[in-house]
Amino acid sequence: MIIGVPRELKDHETRVGLVPGGVHELTGLGHQVLVEAGAGQASFFDDEEYKRAGAEMVSSPKDLWSRAEMVCKVKEPIEPEYKFFRPGLVLFTYLHLAPLPELTEHLLQKEVTAIAYETVSDGPGRLPLLEPMSEVAGRLAVQVGAQFLERRYGGRGMLLGGVPGVRPARVLVLGGGIVGTNSVKMAVGLGAVVTVADRSALRLRQLDDQFGGRVITMYANPANIADAAREADLLIGAVLIPGASAPKLVTRDMVSHMKRGAVIVDVSIDQGGCIETAHPTTHTHPSYIEMDVVHYCVTNMPAAVPRTSTLALTNATFGYVRKLADHGFIEAVKSDEGLRAGVNTYRGALTYAAVAEAQSRPYKPWGELI
Repeated sequence: MIIGVPRELKDHETRVGLVPGGVHELTGLGHQVLVEAGAGQASFFDDEEYKRAGAEMVSSPKDLWSRAEMVCKVKEPIEPEYKFFRPGLVLFTYLHLAPLPELTEHLLQKEVTAIAYETVSDGPGRLPLLEPMSEVAGRLAVQVGAQFLERRYGGRGMLLGGVPGVRPARVLVLGGGIVGTNSVKMAVGLGAVVTVADRSALRLRQLDDQFGGRVITMYANPANIADAAREADLLIGAVLIPGASAPKLVTRDMVSHMKRGAVIVDVSIDQGGCIETAHPTTHTHPSYIEMDVVHYCVTNMPAAVPRTSTLALTNATFGYVRKLADHGFIEAVKSDEGLRAGVNTYRGALTYAAVAEAQSRPYKPWGELI
């Protein structure tokens, strides 16, 4: 198979879809790997490393997309890349299609076979290609939250962990999954007073045991969230419904009652955000202030630490890349139910139910199209 690794175009997207070690393994198995010049530079993987690994370096994105049978990316394609879509192209990347009807339409019109990292599964409730970036984003959420609490960013001028004689900041984490757990871990480690909210009583018990009673666990209903948001100095949105739009757990009215200079970090923004006042931002312009509350809503947070993120991501994705390359799309997804769950578009049809529901589009199971 011919596999293409383009340079990412999204604002400050510094990760890359394959590392030289993966290229070496694929070329050793007889596959051809095309890497766009400079694709790995921001993650500190130079073109020479890819060449030594057996990659063919390509200077033109048009050349790469037109020759590749499968394109391995990190983030969803953006408008300048739509013109490269064609029938039968396999696209393997994060897609987060629910809030992106325009991208969905282009994938459907061009009959692209789009496999979304975030919906690949390896068991009930497990999303192995989302987990590593959720770990990174959860930890980063506390780092950036602490930074934006500084006065120069519009925050309350608080040190997250306080100092002797001065109370630490109060952190509210909405969601007790991978993102939320990693946020709690970081916030507790820095000495904050941490509350975590979830709708699963079992998960709250697990978190209470995991952190030895050092966190406050709270059932996530509107009244509890409103009360906790009012007291929070830093609120982290860490809610996920796989493939679907995130529910709006924090309303505009709740935000209006938060403290002046409080900070919101909405990690759920990839899926539309769980804060009603949140809208996507970029690493170039990461924050805005609304109702005297600082909002940080960057849609590709892990790109801030690309070396760590690229290695963590490709450790998880490479086995699937190899399976697709070795067996081809049809045989790979037939033999792997979890990979099959990643297929979002195929032959001009939307094959992921949650995206279809979010966009009010027709849904067709993948199996009906083969």
